[in-house]
Amino acid sequence: MNPSDQKHFTAADYVIFALLLAASIGIGLYHALSGGRQRTTQEFLLADRSMSCLPISLSLLASFQSAVAIIGVPAEVYAHGTQYWFIGCAYFLGLLIPAHVFIPVLYKLQLSSAYQYLELRFSKAVRICGTLAFIFQTVVYMGVCVYTPAFALNAATEFELWGSVLATGLVCTLYTTIGGLKAVIWTDVFQTVVMFAGQLAVIVVGVHQTGGVSEVWRKVREGNRIAALDLNPDPTERHTFWTLGVGGVFLMLSLYGVNQAQVQRYLSARTEKEAVRSCYMAFPSLQLSLALSCVMGLVMFALYCGEDHSDKLMVIYFVMDMLQGLPGLPGLFVACLFSAALSTISSAFNSLATVTMEDLVKPHFPAMTEARATLLSKALALSYGLLCMAMAYFTHLMDDSVLQVALKIFGMVGGPVLGLFCLGMFFPWANATGALAGLGTGLALAFWVGIGSIVARGSGARPLPAGCNATSFNRRSLSSSRPSGLHRLYSLSYMWYSAFGCFTVILTGLVVSFLTGPMKEEDVTPGTIYPLMGKLVCFLPEHLKKKLCCVTPLGQTMGPVSSSRTLQHAHIKSRGLNRQPCASRTTQAAAPFILKCWDSLSISVTRSKYHLHSLL
Repeated sequence: MNPSDQKHFTAADYVIFALLLAASIGIGLYHALSGGRQRTTQEFLLADRSMSCLPISLSLLASFQSAVAIIGVPAEVYAHGTQYWFIGCAYFLGLLIPAHVFIPVLYKLQLSSAYQYLELRFSKAVRICGTLAFIFQTVVYMGVCVYTPAFALNAATEFELWGSVLATGLVCTLYTTIGGLKAVIWTDVFQTVVMFAGQLAVIVVGVHQTGGVSEVWRKVREGNRIAALDLNPDPTERHTFWTLGVGGVFLMLSLYGVNQAQVQRYLSARTEKEAVRSCYMAFPSLQLSLALSCVMGLVMFALYCGEDHSDKLMVIYFVMDMLQGLPGLPGLFVACLFSAALSTISSAFNSLATVTMEDLVKPHFPAMTEARATLLSKALALSYGLLCMAMAYFTHLMDDSVLQVALKIFGMVGGPVLGLFCLGMFFPWANATGALAGLGTGLALAFWVGIGSIVARGSGARPLPAGCNATSFNRRSLSSSRPSGLHRLYSLSYMWYSAFGCFTVILTGLVVSFLTGPMKEEDVTPGTIYPLMGKLVCFLPEHLKKKLCCVTPLGQTMGPVSSSRTLQHAHIKSRGLNRQPCASRTTQAAAPFILKCWDSLSISVTRSKYHLHSLL
């Protein structure tokens, strides 16, 4: 397909596209003028913790299903076959573990930012490092998300590329800034419906124009696009069942377990059960979205199996050419792309504003008024919107596919951050020194491998033959000589980046923690540990379990007294009264005594109020 022959928008397409942008802004205006009118940080950043599971689940899908996936996955299937579809196997554990491990711990602590957990568990320095890593990851990824749909709109219409970038960023920044998290979640719901409608329209029309389902199936089979189960354990193979089904689990955990954009949605739920249900309800939506994207790639191959598929704009050219006689449908698909982009970008803006406010600003200005804090949160959302538009400029300099670039970013930064949370939740003896050393080592190695793969081009994959008749094709014939030494490390599949970073942080953190003095059970803030180790080492003698802090299940549900104790414990840590095990024994012994006194005082005051009330 020649780019010079591309079709352009009709008036109906422009109307549909404009309606999408107007509806998104309208939802933002509605939530800006209704309810509490976004006058508090609780409402602006956490939707007053009043959301039900259905909108949260659709928002969880929309915040991950960006235009990168809608353009990248069909292009991946067109060029390399359906092997990528096996990542759907990772969705099960990737949502089940957050539902039953991360959500119970984080929700009970009633946090605003996921990285507040890191201060409760380790120290303020660990919290700041985790926050800065998330900000860097999200700002870079937003550059990809802003650029991708703008690039598509530029290909489909007479819109200038950077005019499209500006339109995308400004609309999204506007409704996020004025409407807060409620506007973000409800626009996600609306935009998810548009996404599904756009993909479904393209598939139905494409199958009809190809000659029916049987003809599509015949062509993709003859073109060798239906991939078999590849059980090759080689981690340098780009896509196998193990890289997608196992490595994909760690990618999903970094997204749905500890990423602020998703955690913020869990924390906005009315109850913990609603948050857990939203995880379960997101599973079928994610599977449906993945299936639609993969089927679209197969339909695209069946219609254009003789065309060169190396062009990044293959998907949008395919849509514009196939839907040329149906006014309004090209506009619907481009609206689908922008819906995916807007939902992802707005989620990022809101979460970036939250972590900056809660982790970097409020700790230094505790006396800030609620009105000023809310105004500053809106200004932060606006500032991040402008910054992410600037980052879009660097995206077009990358040569990899947008899908691979996006997942590399998540793996290189999200994997080490996941390892930091796992180190804190599952290993009670890990201390702050080990956490900092682990995070630094994990990020350094992840960037070393990631940047090395870009320089050496070791993680790429050559596409399958373009023709429809490639039945005799042997995949091994495309394989070049096996890399060795550092080039083999650089050839690590990008789907393993999250697991690689996660295990590096955990192993380094545990070794350094043992060398600098492991934490004791009484030094760990109650409620910050998931009681996994106690169950795994139940066969050990009591004195060994005592050394591993596995005697008391610290992850139990906290009552009112233990909840207040957690806050007091955190206050003591922030004042330096309860430092890491390198602190003096006197200081370590003083902390439990102070906490017992606090509990006794709280109970005495409560009883006094009760007796006074009885006398009156």
